[in-house]
Amino acid sequence: MSAEAADPAAVPRRRSRPRIDLRRLGRVALLGPVSRDRLPDAIGHVADAHRAHHPDADLAILHRAYVLAESSHRGQMRKSGEPYITHPLAVTLILAELGAETTTLTASLLHDTVEDTEVTLDQVREQFGEEVCYLVDGVTKLEKVDYGAAAEPETFRKMLVATGNDVRVMSIKLADRLHNMRTLTVMRPEKQARIAKVTRDVLIPLAERLGVQALKTELEDLVFAILDPEEYEDTRALIADATDGEDPLSAIADSVRATLREAGIGAEVLIRPRHFVSVHRVRRKRGELRPTDFGRLLVLVGEDADCYAVLGELHTCFTPVISEFKDFVAAPKFNLYQSLHTAVVGPEGAVAEVLIRTHRMHKVAEAGVVALGNPYAHDAATAQDGTTATQAEPSDERADPTRPGWLSRLLDWQESATDPDTFWTTLRADLAQDREITVFRTDGRTLGLPAGASCVDAAYAQHGERAHACIGARVNGRLATLSTVLSDGDTVQLLLAQDTASGPSPEWLDHARTPAARIAITGWLSAHPDAPGPDAPGPEAEGPAEPAADGPHPTAPARTRSGGRAANVLVDGSESPTRLAGCCTPVPPDEVVGIVVRGGAVTVHRQECPAVARMREIGRAPVATRWREEEDGWSDTAACRVTLVAESFGRPRLLADLTEAIATADAAIVSATVEPPSEQRVRHTYTLQLPDAAGLPALMRAMREVAGVYDVSRAQHPAATG
Repeated sequence: MSAEAADPAAVPRRRSRPRIDLRRLGRVALLGPVSRDRLPDAIGHVADAHRAHHPDADLAILHRAYVLAESSHRGQMRKSGEPYITHPLAVTLILAELGAETTTLTASLLHDTVEDTEVTLDQVREQFGEEVCYLVDGVTKLEKVDYGAAAEPETFRKMLVATGNDVRVMSIKLADRLHNMRTLTVMRPEKQARIAKVTRDVLIPLAERLGVQALKTELEDLVFAILDPEEYEDTRALIADATDGEDPLSAIADSVRATLREAGIGAEVLIRPRHFVSVHRVRRKRGELRPTDFGRLLVLVGEDADCYAVLGELHTCFTPVISEFKDFVAAPKFNLYQSLHTAVVGPEGAVAEVLIRTHRMHKVAEAGVVALGNPYAHDAATAQDGTTATQAEPSDERADPTRPGWLSRLLDWQESATDPDTFWTTLRADLAQDREITVFRTDGRTLGLPAGASCVDAAYAQHGERAHACIGARVNGRLATLSTVLSDGDTVQLLLAQDTASGPSPEWLDHARTPAARIAITGWLSAHPDAPGPDAPGPEAEGPAEPAADGPHPTAPARTRSGGRAANVLVDGSESPTRLAGCCTPVPPDEVVGIVVRGGAVTVHRQECPAVARMREIGRAPVATRWREEEDGWSDTAACRVTLVAESFGRPRLLADLTEAIATADAAIVSATVEPPSEQRVRHTYTLQLPDAAGLPALMRAMREVAGVYDVSRAQHPAATG
């Protein structure tokens, strides 16, 4: 597909910003004409790509990093048979093509040295400085020998925390995963699938949130090929057939160029092919593809005002499809993306989608936070290595990407998710929220929330644990229930009870979308199993009572939480009635502890349950508790019964696939309920019997692996199992 400028003289191409095309990068570009065991010229490709974006960069530090990486990895081979050094070189080349600054490239060359060689962090710090050392440490995996099955989730937790301080950590990780995905065919099929699923559930959403579309789109295509090979091949064949024929977008592009030239608007008009997953999504949405659905027109201009000038000409000279218009220039997406989206009808009646943006917007749209360079360079009075001070963008043209709203929220809730399984499932669910809204507080400040968030989520985002006493809200000045779903731009005022001892209702969990809210509510409920709820009707009520003009909010009937079922446990020295805690649903052989609650009953928790620590803090001493032995009359069947909740996106055959996964794990379904879909999400609750409680983690993993399932957890309110 061709691309030419409407007025090349008016918009000169910048040599420092070449067209980004990651797919042309491969082993041949890395190795060049030299033999496999000799790579003295490999760093030259990185240097050339880096100089294209940063002509004045000092390359001495890159050469030193390459020498250390090559010497430390010497003798190591990849599973593909290539020298291991080809991997850090490929990762660094990807980042160099995206325009990453020198410090990021230096850390990228060294990113596996501490993990896989004898090089230490102290050596990296001594030779390359604290910044490079921090980035290398941030992407270094935790050892399985130390963390066992928790190594992967805890490694991601470590990387995310490091990303909160320096977003370049995740940039390196994304490029690392992209090269590994490109070379994944040497792995066993089951390992390919496992890595692809983690990439789909965690890395691709992170790439989207950081705005690195060039990495995200290729990762999507690579995952698509592994996890859905038949649909991938069908899509590939459709694209191949469309490429062989005449491109209908060419005629529309020529008309657009002529229109803009006559209007005196300097613009570059390109045809931008869709990637495989994009074509697949359009096909599923429309059923049948139009000839113009395999690409979009991209119009690049010099200034923001030119974007609207182009839009005006297109809507004047062509028939616009008004429903397709979106303005992400005036209202950028939360990942820094800016562009005008529209669609017009061409001369022959073909509809073409059009993206309009400046050259700088395009760079940020492709490379996201990578395009912003060193986020701290504008604070430095002088350059540390000869690059940072000269590479910083003007301070009035950049946004600090180091702590966007979604990342701040993630870093907040992960501190409460001390259990690796809870963190891993909550992280996937959080990242599944692919759109963000902004709501306004009454003091004029804003709250960033995922789409679908309710007043419950807003309460915990604004007030933290004080939100336990929330009794209602006003949305846009009108009284609203806590279950009210908020829209972008709403103004919300949260009403708190005077009695801070009141707390949330279990029903709040049905309306909480953010992990911070769910974790806080669950923690309070488990710490107060018999406490009354807040002094007002909950989310299911018609609405909170109207507050007095100058006084506290009137009270309403209190609610209590329903009790649990009897447990197969014994409390040492006591015949008190027992029940399993709904917050952590312990099963043998979990280490358990009992907490005496009101009425003398004992609630049994796993020892690591956060509720136990909170009970200790308020003076409730735990009591020794153990599982019943066979001589105590313990039933094997009852001991291995557990209730799990699977949350998923709705799709055909989901129920069949979930039940098959459960059966494959040797679990028997005692009962099952499927709630009606809500916002395309479906919740399945299963009461299951396992031959051995030790198989529970494997069962939960098998259920999570089912396509569309984004969370599997122990039930907060165990079902009666009679």
